[in-house]
Amino acid sequence: MELKETLDNNFKDEILSADKAIVKYYADWCGSCRLFNPKYKRLASDGRFEGITFLKVNAEENQEARKMAGVTNLPFFAIFAEGKLVDTIASSKEEAIVELLNKLK
Repeated sequence: MELKETLDNNFKDEILSADKAIVKYYADWCGSCRLFNPKYKRLASDGRFEGITFLKVNAEENQEARKMAGVTNLPFFAIFAEGKLVDTIASSKEEAIVELLNKLK
């Protein structure tokens, strides 16, 4: 599955159109966010998470999308099901993100 960059103007539509979605909130200056990029790409193509839409949002440039998930720290991950926020985590540990993704199964 591809990673899709989303902005404030289409964030709600992306979340509503996806049955299940995970959003990675990042900032360009965030070293941990950059280090997690290859792991996030790998998770997006992992067969265990088929049917989950993988999105990414620049938290500094998209304040409305940031508010919808209550972003407190970066990198920050939020999962949505049928347009509703299910759970969030601020972490750069892959196993924590896998655990979050498993909540969508």
